[in-house]
Amino acid sequence: MLDLNQIIAFLAAAVVLTLMPGPDIIFVTAQSMTRSRRSGIAVALGLCTGLIAHTAAAALGVSAAIAASQAAYQIIRALGAAYLLYIAWKAWNSRNRESSVNGPRSDDALPAESLAALYRRGILMNISNPKVLLFFLALLPQFVRPDTGSVAWQMLQLGLLFMLQSVVIFCAVAVLASLAGSSLTRRSSKWNRNLAIAESIIYVVLAANLLWL
Repeated sequence: MLDLNQIIAFLAAAVVLTLMPGPDIIFVTAQSMTRSRRSGIAVALGLCTGLIAHTAAAALGVSAAIAASQAAYQIIRALGAAYLLYIAWKAWNSRNRESSVNGPRSDDALPAESLAALYRRGILMNISNPKVLLFFLALLPQFVRPDTGSVAWQMLQLGLLFMLQSVVIFCAVAVLASLAGSSLTRRSSKWNRNLAIAESIIYVVLAANLLWL
């Protein structure tokens, strides 16, 4: 089991790392501003669900095996970039779509199917990003104490803690970004188009980052 000092030290590092600008927090912000609060939260929950796979992979040694295989790493990276370009294309195609409501966007107007699709999108984006895999492989072992028990079990607990704090932070970001997006779209209907274009550019940049950085 983790002791209190491990938990405090890990959570302090995890919160700082989660708040740093990165693909996940940018993804949540973009979805919340261009769609709604519930959309951003659905994506956030999907991203955090994907962390389960990365935690298990790190604890079981799968991450190390993939990191050691250049071919496996490149395949995962290419698939992740292709997926980001796909959602960039979808965002670009939505730029001329008229807003379904005048004034503030209504979360209740969003179909449940859309929320489920956004949740799945978050999962796919997370698990198809090999940089997250390597990040967990580098981060979790730093807070493991082999003398206190099973290394794999400690890594699973650390992964769960990371996931829980990510849910809290991402959901807060989703709410704030949604408020900002609603304020912009109330000012001018052109902001819907501008936000969709910005969203598509963000995904292209994230894809480029995944491929070349």
